[in-house]
Amino acid sequence: MNVIDALNSRFTVRAFEPDPVHEGTILKILDAATRAPSSGNTQPWELFVAGGDALDRIRHAYEERFKERVPGSPDLPAPQEWPPALQKRMDELRAARFESLGKERDDAATRQVMLERAHQFFGAPTVVYLCMDRTLTSWSVFDMGLLAQSIMLAGQQYGVDSAAAALLISYPDLIRAELEIPEDVLILMGVALGYRDRQHPLNQYRSPRRPLQDVVRLKGFT
Repeated sequence: MNVIDALNSRFTVRAFEPDPVHEGTILKILDAATRAPSSGNTQPWELFVAGGDALDRIRHAYEERFKERVPGSPDLPAPQEWPPALQKRMDELRAARFESLGKERDDAATRQVMLERAHQFFGAPTVVYLCMDRTLTSWSVFDMGLLAQSIMLAGQQYGVDSAAAALLISYPDLIRAELEIPEDVLILMGVALGYRDRQHPLNQYRSPRRPLQDVVRLKGFT
């Protein structure tokens, strides 16, 4: 698979099959992904990978927290508000996703089910937690984003689907306890890996992209 095909075929999977991804495949994906560029070749990433019983324990603890309505407290705080244009795209995404399920955008029961699914990691058999030293700045957060994209693109090469989601790191204390992640390391992002459920309606929808002329400003070209 070439890079353009990988970029065009990758999407956020919200329903995975339970089939595990072989350890060797995970290592091949991460070996390729860690070729990602970083500022000054700092390679700030520390990766903790959960699967099998370890991930099941984290997943169960998440489900309990969610049922108890415990608010998430990620190491990297979520934005409190978004610029209007970005918020509009987020609202449109949710509406379109609900429509793909035959539901209204404000259907409370469907929203609850989708939140539950997210707190179950979409049923993924593997989650890679991307971490870095607490003393690092947003310069290194950019590097971590490059790594996350590289993991997902490398996954495409091996037929492994993915979902990068902030909800995967809602309760860092639970992740830290299970995976023995030191307190001086931030848990920045989770990337779920596995094989998509090809029949599930949540996996049929593809989000649109802004027209290129709205994104790119060219000057000095003929």
